Formats: sequence, structure tokens, C-alpha cells
Amino acid sequence: MTMDGTVVVPGTTMGAQWVDDVLLAGDASDVCFSLPAPIDRSMLRRLVRDRQSELADSGLRPGGAAALRLPPSMAFITHLLAVWRSGGQAILLDHRLTDYEVRRAIERLVPQVVVSPERPVPSGLRTFVEVDTAVASYSGHPASTAHAVVQLSSGSTGPSKVIGRTAEDLVEEVLRYTQIDGVPQRGERIILLPSMVHVLGLVGGLMYGLHAGVTLVPPARLTGDAILQAIASGSAPATVLGVPFHIGLLASVNEPPVLPQFKRMTTGGELVPASVAKAFEQKFQVPLGNMYGMTEVGVIGTDLFGRHRPEIQPAPGIEVRAVDGELQIRRPESPYLGLSDPSRWADGWLRTKDAGVVDPETGLVSIKGRLDSQVSVGGLKVDLTEVEYTIGTLRGVEAAVVVFDGAITAYLQLNERRDIARIEAELAQRLASYKRPRSVRILDQLPRTTTGKLVRDVTVLRKAAP
Repeated sequence: MTMDGTVVVPGTTMGAQWVDDVLLAGDASDVCFSLPAPIDRSMLRRLVRDRQSELADSGLRPGGAAALRLPPSMAFITHLLAVWRSGGQAILLDHRLTDYEVRRAIERLVPQVVVSPERPVPSGLRTFVEVDTAVASYSGHPASTAHAVVQLSSGSTGPSKVIGRTAEDLVEEVLRYTQIDGVPQRGERIILLPSMVHVLGLVGGLMYGLHAGVTLVPPARLTGDAILQAIASGSAPATVLGVPFHIGLLASVNEPPVLPQFKRMTTGGELVPASVAKAFEQKFQVPLGNMYGMTEVGVIGTDLFGRHRPEIQPAPGIEVRAVDGELQIRRPESPYLGLSDPSRWADGWLRTKDAGVVDPETGLVSIKGRLDSQVSVGGLKVDLTEVEYTIGTLRGVEAAVVVFDGAITAYLQLNERRDIARIEAELAQRLASYKRPRSVRILDQLPRTTTGKLVRDVTVLRKAAP
């Protein structure tokens, strides 16, 4: 209970202290964002205080919850920091969710306020927008958990899960980033491509950038040329932070200019095939680093210099083990809201559902793909991840998804015109007959989640295929 008698959920962070100390500290003149107009720390603090006052007027109380249904924008950033600075819980809802999905989330989580764009957000390729906001007040009660942030998983292989993380957990991850070799340093820039609603953009981009004094630079549009223009817009070293989908955008630039500021690209989400990584590094002459993580944990392991590909080094403070071929992460408490599912978390260990091994000598982790990618064909075990990886080595294949729907089916996205019969002939030289797809389907664009991950739902893929 606070001095004014407000009841606070035990464990919920109260007041401004952790936000001010970890995210907003520093010289007032430090530039936090280049949009392209600079936003310095002094201006950011003022905007956050203004949002905090508006949220309080709309009914947000310490220990309460606010749902943010906003696109990447200064409105999203300032409202998020204002909620936390108020001692509240931020429920992050991707602005691209349907009204039905948003309604279900609000009915379950019962926020005191919901912040949305005042008008529909124009569709297009913009990565950062300007929006006016509307704040709707609800008769919500204090947050039912002590989590500072509540997120929905991306749902690339099934329904979304509701995941909560405490302020202490978020701060631990921010500090974990500072101990990883190869992350951007004070005075450098991050070209920010992933959405800040999801963990890579939220912690690896926004929160780490604010803490470390790194300027965040969203490109004007989500195109290869615009990304390169963002790199060229300043003289400080720049790291491009994105997901494998964004590699394709950069690869679409035929003759990229010489950019001495371009330090590296770091991708999260799915592992990047070796052939794609090699082509990228040859084209841009910078390392392509990889990060492995989950919404439930944040960053788990990295290889920011591309030295160990496809292996990764566990991040500082992260304990990984392999049990019966499945990677598990030590996690003292379940990250899921509601009843704990022992198939996802039990006895202090989070089950990733990823197949992998941990080298007992080096500690390096090899990720072998999803456990649900193991299928039986004629009594013989086939790892669909292996099939997918092999297809990805073929010339012209930009992305591939391999599923089992009674038979092995491959869905391909190409970056050059290729004959299916020729692709199948090349696969016949690389894969045993029982591993080869019975059907190969070529799509102009493979379906992806809002975070850029390839969708593996058979029904969605069938609908997308010609």
C-alpha cells in the first residue's frame, strides 16, 4: 500500500525508479531516436511525463493495467514508458490484430484503460508512423499478476500464448545484452526493423538502446533501399536489427553503395541458412550475426560475429540443457498467465519445443529445429527441418517451408525463375527418396506472422498456394 492508501499488487513495480534509472537516465542532450528529426532524452522524459498524466486522468492507477494497441510510433514508446513509470502493467497488442482478437484479450486481461489510434493506421511499408491516440477507460481492476509487460506469442506454429514478464526480469535481460560481445555501444546506432510489440524489438531494440545510449533509427519504409538510406543518414556505426525476412529486402538491392558505417546485421527468429548468410556477407562485406530467443525468456543465445554458425553461445546468466533431444531453459517461475502447463514449464525448466544439443566441452548450443518437425514416412523417421535446410541451399530459393499433411510437401518462395522439375532433380541428388517432398509448390510470397516468422500451419499454406 502506498502513502496515499492505493493498494498495489505485490511485486508490481511502483513509481518511476526503475524506468528512470535503467531507461531514461543519461545526459539530457543525448539523442535517443532519429525519426529523422532527433528526439533527445530531455524531450523523451517530458513526453513520458505528459502521457503519464493523461493516463492517470483516464483511470490508470498504480498496480493497474493498460492495453496498448498502437503501431510502432512515439505514441507507443511514450505510452509504454508512462505505464511503467506509473507502476502499471502494459498489455501489448499488435495493432494488426483483428477487433475480435483484441476483444478477447481485453475480456481476459481486464485493463483499466485501452490506448488505440484515433483513426485507422494507413497500410503500407512504413516502419514508424505518427498517430493521434484515443484512450478508452474501462472499469478494470488492478492487474491480476505482478508482471510489468504482457505479450502474446507470435503463434507461428499454433495459437498465441499469453506471456508475462516482471520489471526485474526485463531489467536482467537489458543488462544481459550489455555483456554480449558485439552489441552496439554508446554513440552507435541501431537500424530498427522488428516491431517493438514483440520481444526482439522491445528489449533488444528499444530498451537496450535507451539503456546503452544507442540511437534508434527506424527506416522511412520497409524496403532495401530505405534501410540502406537509414544507415547512410549518419556517420556513427550502425547495426541493422531484424529477422531473416529483412535479409531478403537488403538482398533485393542490386548494387548497394559502399557504407563504411554499416557494422553488422543481427537477426532473431528463425535460423538463417548458411547459403543465405554467405551471400549476404559477400554482398555487404559485414558479418551477419544470429540471436536465438523466445518471448518467454528474451535472448537465450547469440553468435553476433557468425563464427559458430549454426551454433550459438548461451547469453550470460542463461542456463540451457538438452533433455531427450529437447532444449530447455532454466526459468524459476512459469512465464504463462493462468494455469501452468507442465508440457511447457515444470520444476524450474521451460521447455522450448526446439530440438537441439549442448556441447559438453564448449557449451555451444546447436538448434536442430522444432520437435514437431519429426515425422514418420513408411516407418522411417524424417526431420522436416533437414529437408527444409537442404531446399534452402538450392539456387534461387529465398525461403522454404516443409510440412507433413499425409505426405511431405514443400512450399517455396523464389528470387529467380526456376522450373519445378529442375528443383526436384537437384533434390534427388541431395536427399534420400523417402525424405523428398511428394509435392513442391511455389508461392510469390510465403505467409508470415506479424513478427516476420514463416507460418507453418498447413491450412494457411494450402490457401496461399496457387
